[in-house]
Parts: sequence; C-alpha cells; structure tokens
Amino acid sequence: MTVSEDITWHTATVSRADREKMNSHKSAVLWFTGLSGAGKSSLAHAVEDRLFKLGCRTYVLDGDNIRHGLCKDLSFSDTDRSENIRRIGEVAKLFTESGVLTLTAFISPFRSDRSTVRELLDEGDFIEIYCKCDLNVCEERDVKGLYKKARAGEIADFTGIHSTYEEPLKPEITVDTAAQSIEESVEQVINALVKRNIISIN
Repeated sequence: MTVSEDITWHTATVSRADREKMNSHKSAVLWFTGLSGAGKSSLAHAVEDRLFKLGCRTYVLDGDNIRHGLCKDLSFSDTDRSENIRRIGEVAKLFTESGVLTLTAFISPFRSDRSTVRELLDEGDFIEIYCKCDLNVCEERDVKGLYKKARAGEIADFTGIHSTYEEPLKPEITVDTAAQSIEESVEQVINALVKRNIISIN
C-alpha cells in the first residue's frame, strides 16, 4: 500500500509533549493480547478505571467494538486479521500523539502483526501485556459460547482451535489471568507503568 504524492502530513501546533505536560502523565499504548477468554477486555477496562481515578486521560480500543465500525468490513481470515491490527495500530498511534494512554484489547494472534504496531510507535510507547491463560481455562470460561461454536464447526478460523495463537516472546508485562484476581492483575500493570515513569502515584 503506497501513499499518494498528493497528500501531506500536517504537523500539529500543539505537540505531544505539550499534551503530556498538561495531563501530568506520558502517553503510551498498552497492548493486551491473549486467547479469547483470557481476560483481555476485563483487565483493560479495569486498568482504565484505575487510571481514570488517578486522573489520567485514557481510552480503550476493544476488539468487538472496533469490528462494529472501523473494521466491520473485515472477516476473520489471516489476511483480514492482519489488516484489523494494522488499522488499530494506526489509530493507537494517533491516540498516543494526542497524549492519551490507549489500552487495546485484541487477540492479535500473530507476532508479526504485533511487531508491525510496535514499529509504528516510538521506542517505549508500545507496552505488550500478555494475558496468559491456558486454553482449557479459556474454554471453561467461554462467556460468549464461542469455543463451543468453534468446536461444533459453527465458527471458522477460530484462534486456539483452528488458527494459531503465537505467544509473545518478550512481552513487557505477563499477567497470569488464570491464577491472579482482577485486582491483583490491575495492581501489576499499574506498578509496571509507575516503574516505567509513564504515570506517577502521589
């Protein structure tokens, strides 16, 4: 995909540094990845709630919500999954430039796609959070009944059943969502953000 020579990138008058100074925190992308049922959305929203109460500017880009609009034209084929993540990466980059802490909750099963998003962002802006949870635990949870449908052949290309999930090799944060409570997981993420000087807790 090439960019037309007839369009020009316009640099904002208000810089990212200006926005971060006003917000009293840095911006970054918290990229929650893991199998369906691993707790990505639940943890992302719980972390956002905690950040909001700390006075941070935040927004969650949730997989299901995005497919209702921006990516509603995409299927779940490998090619469309990659395009889904590419679009999210571009949106997350814009949010980062706006000074916002962006939390994304997507299976994003392929390492190459996650690497593509990481390369879009400045060094240290992409924080990969692996929601580690065994497949059998995810199936036991199966709140949406998706694994049951996939096992019955009603859903094709389902990650963990028909399609591979490639675990992160060196995530910034690994959260054991099968063993930890949501409160413990939130604390782990918040503490990691403090150590990285992205946020401060007074």
